Amino acid sequence: MAEKIMEIIASLDKVSYFYPNSKQPALRNISLEVYEGEFLGIIGATGAGKTTLCLTLNGIVPQFYGGRFFGYVTVAGLDTLKHPVSHLAGYVGAVFEDPETQLISTSVENEIAFALENLCVDREEIFSRIPHVLEAVRLEGTEHKHPQELSGGQKQRLAIAAALALQPRLLILDEPTSQLDPIGTMEVFSTVKELNKALGVTIVMVSHAAEEMAEFSDRLILLSEGEIIATGKPHEIYSEIDLLKDHDLRPPQVAKTFYEIKKRGFTIPNIPVTLEEGIKGLNQLENIANSSPKLEFKKVPYREAQNPLLSTEKLTHIYEDGTKALHGVSLNIYEGEYCLIIGQNGAGKSTLVKHFLNLLQPTQGTVKIKEKDTKVLSVSDLAKSIGYVAQNPDNQIFSMTVEEEVAFALNNVGYEQKKIQEKVNQTLEEMGLLEQKKDHPLSLPKGDRARIIIAAILAMEPDIIIFDEPTTGQDYKGSRAILEVSRQLHEMGKTIIVITHHLYLMPDYAERVIIMGKGTVLLDAPIREAYHKTDLLESTYLTPPQAVLLSQTLSQLNHENYPLLTPNEVAECFYYDEI
Repeated sequence: MAEKIMEIIASLDKVSYFYPNSKQPALRNISLEVYEGEFLGIIGATGAGKTTLCLTLNGIVPQFYGGRFFGYVTVAGLDTLKHPVSHLAGYVGAVFEDPETQLISTSVENEIAFALENLCVDREEIFSRIPHVLEAVRLEGTEHKHPQELSGGQKQRLAIAAALALQPRLLILDEPTSQLDPIGTMEVFSTVKELNKALGVTIVMVSHAAEEMAEFSDRLILLSEGEIIATGKPHEIYSEIDLLKDHDLRPPQVAKTFYEIKKRGFTIPNIPVTLEEGIKGLNQLENIANSSPKLEFKKVPYREAQNPLLSTEKLTHIYEDGTKALHGVSLNIYEGEYCLIIGQNGAGKSTLVKHFLNLLQPTQGTVKIKEKDTKVLSVSDLAKSIGYVAQNPDNQIFSMTVEEEVAFALNNVGYEQKKIQEKVNQTLEEMGLLEQKKDHPLSLPKGDRARIIIAAILAMEPDIIIFDEPTTGQDYKGSRAILEVSRQLHEMGKTIIVITHHLYLMPDYAERVIIMGKGTVLLDAPIREAYHKTDLLESTYLTPPQAVLLSQTLSQLNHENYPLLTPNEVAECFYYDEI
């Protein structure tokens, strides 16, 4: 039987591109063919050229940005240099990282109709398309809702529906899940895969979500510094752990686990990259290896004898619209702890933290810092006790130089100039930013901008530092860099609170986990206990790390309870008997 010939829907031929005034190319001699009906994943560290590559497919690069462009790009047979972006939009749809920036209308159906109206599609045709695209993204019945009433995952699916209404043959998605919780991420990936398989829409997706990319994509390309370094099926790319490490990429935890097992001398012809493959692999290894943990687990310090540094008692908050966001939350956080607060969007995490910062007042109950009710603390008193690092550091930056940013709060609370300069220099040195103190903050990379905010907080010498979704929108290298700063602060004696959806990153850092759901604390436990409450995590739409699920498979095979959290811990279970 003759092999099916795949039709090419998009082609890049020796494409190089320089943004205006840039001496370094964003893309270097890219040649690539995208096949009709495939799900192509693009991976690479921040700055690799992934977004630029996507923007060449709809003509925005170079038509909108200008700069110097070399080579040729065709989509559906159209030269992207010879056809305007508005014309190419009929063939190529695009969905970007933050759905909030894409939704502009007052209802779901108006959002979908907007782009169609701009392309002068007949009114009857517009209204015939709306129910079809809503069904395709599983948003039936939301036609008259305001987009702001939707969850994060639903908003991104609405953005996909709006792009889909144009009936594109190619749909580009650039980090569409980086702002979403695990349930929103899975909603988007499963929706996109369904569009790909059921409707035949060709997908090009950029994402750092290694586990999902391994499961859903047909083919991957790895970009680095504007060049294609590798192309292949997910199991071919994600099994090359050393290659990924060299390019600051994180492999799926399953692949990392079996890579580490292989390093221990076991023959593993094909490193699995999906959870299903990993579970099968563990079953096969059990026949040739001993597997019992030879690990000593670090015990979480028992702190209940101390007075709490931060506490809430029967904390309830009802917003003006009647939404009951917190329901009698009582918890104590002690000096020197590293706490993780997790839960799906809408669980009450942000509302709780706003009470810590005195940005919201309790409807009922109390919040205390060092046994003082926050209601009686001044802004300066609070700043000396608790610091806050926002998800986007740019929202906290407004000074013209790094040193002015760090000095701002110190000036406000009346420190002498000599003392201010000492504190500024000390904290900038601790954050590795002393040489940049005269630079404009926004001229520095995002990771360094976060360090500026941390330096400004440290200068106030607070006891508690809160990191709110510090890894959102970061690649693996950036995420680890910020979390290493949190570890450094913890080792300095600071109490650390981190809010995140990225559970797989936290076992190397957190000691204690507070799981929230529907405005209540569902579980408050050491991380080894909390992460293995997989039913509870899944009931709150959180995804346990793959290493935890592999650990539970081992527990079932050996009729033991292994509280393992990381790929290395799972791999350490496997060894040969010494003769």
